Amino acid sequence: MKMEIELKKEVREGLVEGLKEFFWKERDEEITNLGAVLILDYILNNIGPHIYNKAIEDSYAYMYERIEDLRGLEKRSR
Repeated sequence: MKMEIELKKEVREGLVEGLKEFFWKERDEEITNLGAVLILDYILNNIGPHIYNKAIEDSYAYMYERIEDLRGLEKRSR
């Protein structure tokens, strides 16, 4: 199953501009909109799912710890 990360148009446009700025500042290279879009798509499709899964894993660990904290507050019957 391929995961597709969808971004709002404004966010996507901002990221494309950010990539173009990054290439200019860091590499002294000018890339086109198409080049930036292709890089963004690559990142979203190939790297994004790993970042997403790590965020889910971290969220699960955090919630598990909170649930254990709550369980520690349970009152025991005599």
